Amino acid sequence: MKSHHYSITVEWTGNDGAGTRSYSAYRRDHRVEARGKPPIPASSDPAFRGDGARYNPEELLVASLSSCHMLWYLHLCSVNGISVIAYRDVAAGVMREADDGGGAFQSVVLKPIVTIASGNDRQKAIDLHTDAHHMCFIAQSVRFPVSTVAEIIVSSS
Repeated sequence: MKSHHYSITVEWTGNDGAGTRSYSAYRRDHRVEARGKPPIPASSDPAFRGDGARYNPEELLVASLSSCHMLWYLHLCSVNGISVIAYRDVAAGVMREADDGGGAFQSVVLKPIVTIASGNDRQKAIDLHTDAHHMCFIAQSVRFPVSTVAEIIVSSS
C-alpha cells in the first residue's frame, strides 16, 4: 500500500499586541500555506468572532469534500468514455454546536451540476457519482454522512 504525506503550515496572524489576554483581545485570522503555493487567508466563522471575508475551517472541509469528489468523478468519467464539458458543485454542510461549545458536522450534501457531451450515456454519468464517492479519500475519512444529489445535463451541441 502506498503512503502519501502532506505538509501544511498554519500561522496565526491575529495578534493585535495583547495576545490572547482575553476572548475579545485577538483576531482569529490565520494563514494556511503549502510550499510553493499561494497562501489561503483564513479565520473562524463569524459566529465565533471570525472575519467573514476569509475562509473558515468549516468551509474548507466542505470544499475538500467537493473537490475530492469532483476530481474522482472527472477521472472515472474519462476512463469510462463520458465526456464532461462542465462541472459545478454548490455543496452545503451542517455543523451542530454542542452546549459545551464543541460540535461536529452532521452532514454534507454535494450538489454537482454536470454537463456531458451529446451522445454520452446519461445513466452511466449518474452512476459514476456513486463510484466517485467510494473512491474519495476525504469522504471515506470523515465520520458523518456525505451524500450526492447530482444533476446531469446532456449538451445539445
